[in-house]
Amino acid sequence: MLELFAKHALIDLEVQATGDVHVDFHHTVEDVGLVLGTCIQQALGDRKGIRRYGFFVLPMDESLAEVAIDLGGRPFCVFASALKHAKTGDFDVKLLEEFFRAVSVEGRMNIHLRHLYGDEVHHVCEALFKSFARAFRMAVETDPREKGIPSSKGTL
Repeated sequence: MLELFAKHALIDLEVQATGDVHVDFHHTVEDVGLVLGTCIQQALGDRKGIRRYGFFVLPMDESLAEVAIDLGGRPFCVFASALKHAKTGDFDVKLLEEFFRAVSVEGRMNIHLRHLYGDEVHHVCEALFKSFARAFRMAVETDPREKGIPSSKGTL
């Protein structure tokens, strides 16, 4: 899923992670989200000249997901999926919520993820990650008309 994020967000990403996955995936997934969020925060700096907002609706076979992002500096995460208590293989989909929450906190971004429909769990996960990537890509793009910080307050 992280490869999908990197590909669709058009960013370079290399992840090496070890953890207590013999117990479960929770801490490793959360820690990867925290580190990714920290990297995003550092890469964006003062966020001058970016679009700030991004959204995307993405179909993946029978599944449809939408994601909206605000890189305005206030972390918040909403993860709405009827399948969040399902599994794909050994992976609990609920951990996606933990991952995105960690990204939002350390990346200082507001993320709303919604699985609109679809019942193949892997397709739902893939649609959410690709939609997140495309929304993120839109939000971090340079806006040629934005000369400063994209905020009426002048700071994010």
